[in-house]
Amino acid sequence: MKLIGIIPARYQSSRFPGKPLALIAGKPMIQHVVEQCRMAKSLQDVVVATDDPRIEDAVRAFCRVEWTASDHLSGTDRVAEVAGRMQVDGIINIQGDEPMIDPEVIDQVAGALEGGEMSTAAVRIRAEEDYKNPNAVKVVI
Repeated sequence: MKLIGIIPARYQSSRFPGKPLALIAGKPMIQHVVEQCRMAKSLQDVVVATDDPRIEDAVRAFCRVEWTASDHLSGTDRVAEVAGRMQVDGIINIQGDEPMIDPEVIDQVAGALEGGEMSTAAVRIRAEEDYKNPNAVKVVI
């Protein structure tokens, strides 16, 4: 099964303009996300989908970039546009503001795709007592 990870990234955010390019430990946040995705065993490629030349310029040094229309209402719309141009068996939509995404979670979602049309990773909301136990947070697929 050929799976591609697509990371939607836009510059114009009302709460944090330029967030994908915000530096974390000397690298843009989006680069951390790409690097985590590349550790997933299930992805054959990682693509950043953007409508902003600043993001495109920064990302081209370390990842494939696909240009999207600027009128999308959501990142999912941006992913769908790029996915429509690709010959793949499946797409995993990976959020561009998850620099610590666990590659194993990506692989778990990919594994769930083999048995169905759609899969979603989620983390349950933590109760106050769960913060004392780091093992309390479980991934649900």
